[in-house]
Amino acid sequence: MEFKEYTGKNVEEALANAQADLGATSDEIEYEVVDKGSAGLLGIGSREAVIRAKKSFSIEGTAIDFLKDVFKSMNMEVEIELEYNELEKEMNIELIGDDMGILIGKRGQTLDSLQYLTSLVVNKTTDEHIRVRLDIENYRERREETLVNLARNIARKVKKNRREMELEPMSPNERRIIHSTLQKDHYVTTRSEGEEPYRHVVVSPKRDRDDRGYRDRRYRGEE
Repeated sequence: MEFKEYTGKNVEEALANAQADLGATSDEIEYEVVDKGSAGLLGIGSREAVIRAKKSFSIEGTAIDFLKDVFKSMNMEVEIELEYNELEKEMNIELIGDDMGILIGKRGQTLDSLQYLTSLVVNKTTDEHIRVRLDIENYRERREETLVNLARNIARKVKKNRREMELEPMSPNERRIIHSTLQKDHYVTTRSEGEEPYRHVVVSPKRDRDDRGYRDRRYRGEE
């Protein structure tokens, strides 16, 4: 961000004008005094104070500014809570407000897109990759629990019927949850098929196991 000039009756007022224009606190602004100004003698020869200021750069500020612009264009009032772990290079952002279902979208697609765009903006400013995670009302955790339960239920049906089943189209992250949940299952296997945005997971019985042994174990209640 380039420096801009701001004026006021004194330096304090010029700085306040800069804060209002830049949407930042005094701690988030870099500035230099060009002219301290003067009250003159009996008001004669008075000069306004002049400063040059800009918003300080920070990775956190970059993410917040981007999201604020997005929500402003959507006429939404959203509170942004951000935590950045510099050591782990992880940024967790929680969005709080009314009618947040709009930002989640169907199966979290809008939230995923917003997270992807925020990640692009943040990582454009640094040479080190930063993992950005956006969440709303603990949606990510609740969705993961739903997908884990879905994967296990589908696996049970596949084991019982010995027929593969297709799941609905999902995002790459959601497909990874399905694969991860069932990767250690001895009797089913998973694969992804199709092209985005219709790519989906297929759960199939493992054909290389002895079906008779499988049925015997199920009969004995071991499954």
